[in-house]
Amino acid sequence: MHTTATPAGNPSQPTKLISSYRKYWAQRFGTAPFLPMSREEMEKLGWDSCDIILVTGDAYIDHPSFGMALMGRLLEAQGFRVGIISQPNWRSVAAFKTLGKPNLFFGVTAGNMDSMVNRYTADRKVRSDDAYTPNAEPDKRPDRAVIVYAQRCREAYSDSAVVIGGIEASLRRIAHYDYWSDKVRRSILPDSKADLLIFGNAERALVELAHRLAKNQPIEQIRDLRGTACMVPHGWRPGSWQEIDSTNVDTPGPLRAHPDPYVMEASIPSPLPGEGQPIRFLPRTEHLLSRQATRAHTGIRLPSYEQVQHDPVLYAHASRTFHLESNPGNARALIQAHGDRDVWLNPPPIPLTTFEMDYVYGLSYARAPHPSYGATKIPAWEMIRTSVSIMRGCFGGCTFCSITEHEGRIIQSRSENSILREIEEIRDKTPGFSGIISDLGGPTANMYRMACQSSTIESACRRLSCVFPAVCKNLGTDHTPLVQLYRKARALPGIKKLLIGSGLRYDLAVLAPEYVKELVTHHVGGYLKIAPEHIAPGPLDKMMKPGIGAYEKFKAMFDKFSREAGKEQYLIPYFIAAHPGTSDQDMLELALWLKRNKFRLDQVQTFLPTPLALATTMYHSEKNPLHQVTAESENVFVVRSGRQRRLHKAFLRYHDPHNWPLLREALRQMGRADLIGNSQKHLVPLFQPAGTLPPRTSRPRQMSGNGV
Repeated sequence: MHTTATPAGNPSQPTKLISSYRKYWAQRFGTAPFLPMSREEMEKLGWDSCDIILVTGDAYIDHPSFGMALMGRLLEAQGFRVGIISQPNWRSVAAFKTLGKPNLFFGVTAGNMDSMVNRYTADRKVRSDDAYTPNAEPDKRPDRAVIVYAQRCREAYSDSAVVIGGIEASLRRIAHYDYWSDKVRRSILPDSKADLLIFGNAERALVELAHRLAKNQPIEQIRDLRGTACMVPHGWRPGSWQEIDSTNVDTPGPLRAHPDPYVMEASIPSPLPGEGQPIRFLPRTEHLLSRQATRAHTGIRLPSYEQVQHDPVLYAHASRTFHLESNPGNARALIQAHGDRDVWLNPPPIPLTTFEMDYVYGLSYARAPHPSYGATKIPAWEMIRTSVSIMRGCFGGCTFCSITEHEGRIIQSRSENSILREIEEIRDKTPGFSGIISDLGGPTANMYRMACQSSTIESACRRLSCVFPAVCKNLGTDHTPLVQLYRKARALPGIKKLLIGSGLRYDLAVLAPEYVKELVTHHVGGYLKIAPEHIAPGPLDKMMKPGIGAYEKFKAMFDKFSREAGKEQYLIPYFIAAHPGTSDQDMLELALWLKRNKFRLDQVQTFLPTPLALATTMYHSEKNPLHQVTAESENVFVVRSGRQRRLHKAFLRYHDPHNWPLLREALRQMGRADLIGNSQKHLVPLFQPAGTLPPRTSRPRQMSGNGV
């Protein structure tokens, strides 16, 4: 059996397969029907202790769509005894002692969602439910859950190693703007007091970490794992490494003209003093590989937490540098001082191969909630119980989205056989299965098996998006494997319908009419949701989204193939209000476009600044990190006030009488009173129906003090 692979994104460095490690001795206990959540379950399995205990803010559902189950089963397959502490009562340390002290480490995650996004709306109001909790009960997890859980683990067993991960930890690995406190917070590492942070897709780092700890290597000596971050003494670095300042990589000085701000070439570190070298012209491939070898032992020092906390320009510069160092094939380590210590970020993890993806998704999942929940409903489980993840990652680079910061831009796909086997498992093992697969997808619906056509170019690329401002000429956009997968899946016995529910990248889809025809003819259940997000060039550029022309081209294809199939089907577009770079005039144009196209949106979203996202950087700094950042560089218009955010949202729901008073007032202030009237050409009427005046604006509920 092969023990190494050459994954996409780093062609020169073979990587050990996660399935090739020698199993830990505890494999003799076999596979648990469910990972235990109590001492009684441990005793039934013959365990006297757990090697690893995973603490999560979600209900425990033993299914690969839920992080704690995927990581738990992966560690179990390595031979370790893994226990789960799900949604513990964080107000007391007792819940964190339920399974005893782990032999190796506590693994802490907030769950599938960031705990602050899970608990608060974009208006900072407390949500009334939690989809990841039995019966959707709210208040079953603390604010900033990773910090609270990690501190409780440390309180329970002070000498246990604590490792944090998941999306909440991943998006807070360096100093970051925090929307809920409206300030720049330091890295989650010093606040949580964790020994190690695993960011992004954690399989490689987690498996290697567990085996190294099992061999009695102290966790404080493990500083070389890709995809991990840790606190180190100020100025520490491995012996052979060099350190360069981020201002030497992307100087925040006078603005230089760029013919295309989205095509960014890797920087070549300057020679050290006294290292004069004769000029030699290298072939392109040799030049790229040589540059990568130098970069592999270089750390970039970002502006410190104390600097970015008070200087928005430096914050934007640090954010831009961080995103430019995100390609696993060429990313350098990042260093950021926090007081008298540094946060050390190793380069991102090497993506999994298809073989490894199949291995991870083919483990012994029960594919059900833990029996302790009985008959209670868990909305997140009900939503995904008949869906299948076929890939990870997204190369779209939308600035408001956190997928690329967490999963990366390189697509990691499962094999066709692996996916078809899972569909058959759903058919055969899911109680009450109706024959309908609710989704085949992932972060996007149609990036399956897509990749750069040159591994050398891919490993050296520093573009923030493969599809903006236009689809890269080096990107393979063949939809044939996906069309074949759809056809084989819907031909399986017992499968009546296969729907596509993941977000469709329609600017890619229009390049493949055969795919659009297959999708529209067989995989739309009357409605297909897509996300143009806006129509105006200003906000679309700040979002890194295609122009509305791509949507219109896709709509024409959608309508044509729907007619040919004899089906009445509709596109449901999604839009964002109050995104950085969006003016009142932009929202008015969008409202008029919606009215012309007879759209009356029920659900709309207001921009929510999530940590590390490029759009969040725009929101906080009012600078554009898609370009070189200077004090004189482009300023970004930002909507902050509650009234203006409500106005932008009201434009999306121009048809709602409750919004008419606000819209009338705004239209008069904008000099567009001509849009107020009672005919079809007007946006809002003059009259106000009885009982539709908006309620008095109340202050948002205060955020609770249960977090940190």
